[in-house]
Amino acid sequence: MAEQTSKPNVYDLRSALALLETLPNELVSTDVEVDPIAELSGVYRYVGAGGTTPRPTKTNGPAMVFNKVKGYPNIRVAIGLNGSRKRVGAFLGCPPERLGFLLKESVEHAIPPVTLNSDVKPACQEVVHLASDPDFDLRTLLPAPTNTIEDAGPYFTMGLCYASDPDTGESDITIHRLCVQSKDELSMWLTPGRHIDAFRQKAEAAGKPLPISISIGVDPAIEVAACFEPPTTPLGYDELAIAGGLRGKAVEMTKCISINERAIAHAEVVIEGELLPDIRVREDQNSNTGKAMPEFPGYTGDAKPALPIIKVKAVTTRHNPILRTTVGPGQEHVNMAGIPTEASILDMVERAMPGRLLNVFAHTSGGGKLLAVMQFKKSAAVDEGRQRQAGLLAFSAFPELKHVIVVDEDVDIFDTDDVLWAMQTRYQGDIDTITISGVRCHPLDPSQSPDYSYKLLQAGTSCKTIFDCTVPFHLKNHFQRCKFKEVDVKRFLPDFES
Repeated sequence: MAEQTSKPNVYDLRSALALLETLPNELVSTDVEVDPIAELSGVYRYVGAGGTTPRPTKTNGPAMVFNKVKGYPNIRVAIGLNGSRKRVGAFLGCPPERLGFLLKESVEHAIPPVTLNSDVKPACQEVVHLASDPDFDLRTLLPAPTNTIEDAGPYFTMGLCYASDPDTGESDITIHRLCVQSKDELSMWLTPGRHIDAFRQKAEAAGKPLPISISIGVDPAIEVAACFEPPTTPLGYDELAIAGGLRGKAVEMTKCISINERAIAHAEVVIEGELLPDIRVREDQNSNTGKAMPEFPGYTGDAKPALPIIKVKAVTTRHNPILRTTVGPGQEHVNMAGIPTEASILDMVERAMPGRLLNVFAHTSGGGKLLAVMQFKKSAAVDEGRQRQAGLLAFSAFPELKHVIVVDEDVDIFDTDDVLWAMQTRYQGDIDTITISGVRCHPLDPSQSPDYSYKLLQAGTSCKTIFDCTVPFHLKNHFQRCKFKEVDVKRFLPDFES
């Protein structure tokens, strides 16, 4: 089992924020009124967005709460909770460098969600707004921010979308970008291959809407668990069971009030609606910018010309709710997407070659999706070449992965300078580069397009590459690092933190 720190008392967003208040330099707040249109994200860009956000930005900065949001007097907005591995580790009771192992074990010890009895009043339904109410309007009810002034419109970026297979009843939860299109409509972009899209297509083929709930403001364990991808979580696998495994307790769900679906009972906000069949809308119909919103690779994606619509039926909230949002290319996305990626790679490689892959880091520069740094140990001459096989397995474990850098056990995979040092001194481009052309990857990488190269036949196809920065086993004695004396630095500097 992964090494554990003290078990945190975190069970919803409010308890997560309470924990951060006890930790130095992990949470800040402001009472200065902020405009949710571009200004809120503009502020957090400097405070702690990190990731692939344009510089200047602060990496590993604190989470932040905006207590006064222009036009929304009774709602606060929280951002950046998962914006550092240290904070994620605090939420999950695990050292930051062992988070991939913890998530791997939680998949192996998953606990399915449970539904509260109908006589139990869930926190998420303390306040009810029905779309049939004469003054109902999403645009004035909830402060969906925009990341930039170019955005197609206000977006809910941290909505946990939950829907079920019309045939089997199996459920799935994922985070998708949701653009507010009118008083009761959201457009939804689904990356090809996502499970909810498969459910939607089944319902649409039958000419029926697909009920969907969107839970916003939940336990960070759920936000991380929801970002697992196939094959670790195949079609019909409910990722809420992984969150249950992380907590050692089932996630509590409640029946929605206006649709035949469930939502997370402790959520701050729940949007209930239906994905309508055969109706599409242009994503930027209200702004005409041609842009969508900033995404994890660090670029603002193009607005999609025809997206499915969610017709909203109701919004329920806690009293004085706290809305969750994120900066699209920020470190928060890196951690939520990347730590499950690490778990998936660790699991697949460990099953194929036990004990050789020591750790994995889904690197910040790839948004937690495009680049994995793998720490591999060769113990015998027969291990030579297996490091490259491990790289191939990583592409199978996470199909959206584009690049793999493999390093030896003496390299700190979480220190980019150390990884690049290994590349400069243990890598020859014409010998240690392995490429696989024309493989499906991720459509949000702008270099993966026929416009970039005629060799790329479709958007989202790529050349996957392994950079083998490991020392050939027979030469390991010639690549020994400098041997410094081990000392207790705190004897000289009592307040020193490594």
